[in-house]
Order: sequence, then structure tokens, then C-alpha cells
Amino acid sequence: MPYSLRTLLFSSLFYVLFFGCQSTVPSEKSKLPKIAIAGLAIESSTFSPAKTEAAAFLAREGEDVFTYYPFLQEERPQRKAALWAPTLRGHALPGGIVTRQAYDSLVGKTLAMLENELPIDGLFFDIHGAMSVEGLEDPEGDFIQKIRALIGTKPLISTSMDLHGNVSKRLAEHTDLITCYRMAPHEDALESKQRAVDNLLERLRSGKGKPKYKAWIPVPILLPGEKTSTRIEPGKSLYAKIPEVVEKEGVIDAAIWIGYAWADEPRNHAVVMVTGDDKKAVSAGAEQLATHFWEVRKEFEFVAPTATLEESLSLALRSNKKPFIISDMGDNPTAGGAGDVTWTLRELLQNNAFQKSSGPELIYASIPGPELIEAALKVGVNNKVTAKVGAQVDDRYAPPLLLEGVVEAIHQGDIHAETEVVVRVGSIRVIVTKKRKPYHREKDFTQLGLNPRAADILVVKIGYLVPELYAMRGDWIMALTPGGVDQDLERLDYKRINRPMFPLDKEMDNVDLKTRFIKTSDAL
Repeated sequence: MPYSLRTLLFSSLFYVLFFGCQSTVPSEKSKLPKIAIAGLAIESSTFSPAKTEAAAFLAREGEDVFTYYPFLQEERPQRKAALWAPTLRGHALPGGIVTRQAYDSLVGKTLAMLENELPIDGLFFDIHGAMSVEGLEDPEGDFIQKIRALIGTKPLISTSMDLHGNVSKRLAEHTDLITCYRMAPHEDALESKQRAVDNLLERLRSGKGKPKYKAWIPVPILLPGEKTSTRIEPGKSLYAKIPEVVEKEGVIDAAIWIGYAWADEPRNHAVVMVTGDDKKAVSAGAEQLATHFWEVRKEFEFVAPTATLEESLSLALRSNKKPFIISDMGDNPTAGGAGDVTWTLRELLQNNAFQKSSGPELIYASIPGPELIEAALKVGVNNKVTAKVGAQVDDRYAPPLLLEGVVEAIHQGDIHAETEVVVRVGSIRVIVTKKRKPYHREKDFTQLGLNPRAADILVVKIGYLVPELYAMRGDWIMALTPGGVDQDLERLDYKRINRPMFPLDKEMDNVDLKTRFIKTSDAL
């Protein structure tokens, strides 16, 4: 049985045994711990000109926060195990740097709601860990420090993160329990969040409280997710070592953060953390993971073949496998790209292979174009439309494109795109959106009347393929295209990350991978 499933089953059994039969009458409810929920999640590229405003976080408040967590629904053991006080939790599509006004507004509102719930016994801090904010270093560290100033040092904070987040020393200090995903793509996202909650509940229930030891080891590696997927080696074996550490007596949790490569702060690097009550086991586990990570650093390669766009198209046109998926990586909105770079679409539209409607069917997903959306709504389906698309945010590589074609479909009401239009130009079907949207699921295409499985070529603004696209692929290549999340890290103008840093600095001696013990939050 895979360790992730085993962990989930044991966790469920634990809560059935301890809380499944618990009464919820008022007199017994008062004995339950009170736990708040808060968090903001985004990946923010500082190499993109895009800005992220507060509305992008689609923040949910109060009882609506529970919709994020299946394991906290009514009648679930975890829901019954505490008095829950959800405040504000927002999750934005990856994008550009968050404006200071947006950050201050969302954090301020969270703190005000949290103050109304005091006193509390614990807090589930659900973040990504790669947020960048104008004029502010280490936003998640700043956020949790503000929370600590409000709630005090006694409550336990359990933090859940994406493995592409960053763990600064300040974040490590103010949290008590911390974990992150163990899979990339993140098929275990909900399981990881549940683990963070389970650990918090168990420490409160048992009376053990804060772990005695927190081992934090910064690892001077900065790699993109497209090279560190746990589907393949060495990432697969590296993350498979985590259960060996967690199963040791006196260890609560162990985690490895790859870090986020497209932001320029001292905290942007890999980290290993282990928490628990046995000093020797905690330290040994952390050093074991960090040492193995360092030893395999040169083995990390792209998760799929890479090539220029021209080479990628040549391969796709010769292939008889459908769909041949091309990842338009440089402007990947799931990693922080603006999502409106027109460079790839321009090259496709100029390619002779797609000039006639009888040519190979290619679906391009997607390009924002509010001007075209407005024009398409006026002319309607099966009519010609002409309007500019893209490059309203990131025009560094190509200008806005004048798109001329036939409207084949209009779909309204999407939570991200708002309105989507399919425009046929030759044998290319371009998905144009009012607001940027990543295309992950088959339904994203079929609701527009498109059949991605039957297309000859599917070009998607993405890096490594998420599970649905991966299962759908006939073949796949990642195109090294330009954008705010350029995969060639050596082309990025880093000024503030710690150096030396692999792979920017090839030869590195005397790397310190010894445990740094982090003070408990009540000893700061």
C-alpha cells in the first residue's frame, strides 16, 4: 500500500476511535479545543511585470472556508474534534507580485476576524509559501509574525504548504508544526492539509503541545518544478525517504521544500524541516534528507523532453499520436507567468502548416483578450471577428496580436476566465479569455465544444502536465519559450538570493547541511 494512502487510512481510524463517538451537546463542546483557520496562497513571479490585486485571491470567509476542506465537512471526525473558527482563506492563481495594498487589506481583515475569535488553542495556517509583495520581504513570515503578536505564543500553529514554497527562518520560528506536499504534481494536496490538521489535533488532544525540537536546514539548491517532479528520479526516491524519517520514534513530521525559483529573495532556496520530541531522531532525520538531496542535485533533469518551439512543432507535425501536447512553458500561469505573452501564438499563426482549415487541428489554450471577447459577444457564433488579444500585461517578447477568425463557441460564467471564446483561424482553434485561465481538465475544453483527445496538437500554457493532461497525452514535449517563468534560470537577473546557489554556481565546497535547531514559538 502506498505510504500516502496508508497514512490517510491510519489517520481516519485514529479519529474514529478517539472522536467518532463523541457527543456534541453544549456541555461537552465546551471541552473541545478552539482552532482558527487562516491563510493566503499564491506563487508570485518577480520576473513578470504582472501585479496581483486582492480580488484575485477569491477569498472565502467564515463558514465558506470549510468548502476548501472535505475532511472538515459536517460529521467528519476532524470537524467534531474541535470548535472551529474559520476566518479568511484566499487562493489566487499564480501570477505577478502582490500589491502592498492587496496584502495589507487581506491580512488586516484576517487579523480583525481572528481577534474576534480569541482566545484560541490552535490555528491551521494554510499557505502556499511563494508569495511576493511589493516592498515587503518574506510575506508569509510577516503574516505569521503578525498572527503571533495577536494570539500570543501559547496557541499551537500548524502550517500546511506547497513543496514549491519557501520556509524562512522567521516562518519556521513562529509556527509549531509544519508540513508540505510530497508529490509534484500535487495529487496529495488535500492529504497534506489533512495531515497538518491531524497533527495539530493530536498534539492538543494528547496534551503534548508544541514539539520540543524543530530542525531547519537550508539547502543551497534552486530548481524549477519542471526538473523536480516526484514522478521520476531522483525526486521520486528523495521524497520516498520521508516516511522512513517520520516513522522514527519521537518524530512528528518531516518535509522537503524545493522552493520557488522565479522570485528574488534570500528565502528562495530548498529547505528540509523535521519536527518532534526526540532531539537525536529529529536532527538525524533532517540531516539524512538534506544530505541525500544535495548528493542527487546534479541528477535532476526536465520531467519531459525539451526543445525550441520550432523543434517541438516539427516533432508534433510528424507524429501520429494524438494529442501531441506542447507545453508553452515560459508564460505558464500555473507557475506565475502573466499568461498573456503572445510570442508562441504569433509563431503558430505564421506557420504555413496551419494556414488552411484542412490542416492539422491545433488547439491553443489560451490567451486573454477582453477586446476580442467584447467583439465576439456582439457578432455571435459562426460569424467573423477581428480584434487584438494578449500582451496587455507582458509585451516584452511580442506585441498584442490582431486575431481574425470565426467564432465557434462562447462560454460564460467561468470562475477564472469569466467569458471564453473559441476562434478558428485556419486549422488553429484559439481559446480567448476575458481573464487569464489555466487549462488543466478535459472539461475545460469539452464545455467549449472542443475534443482535445482528437486534436492533432494541443498547445497549453503549462510546465509539467497535471494528471488529467498527462493521462490524455499521446506524446508530449516542453517548449522552451520566453516569459515570466523562464526555465533557463541563468537568464534571470537574480540580485538578492543567497549565493553560491546550485545550479547557478556549479562548483560549491563546504556546504553546511547540519541541523539548525529553531526555537519554539514560546521561547522567542
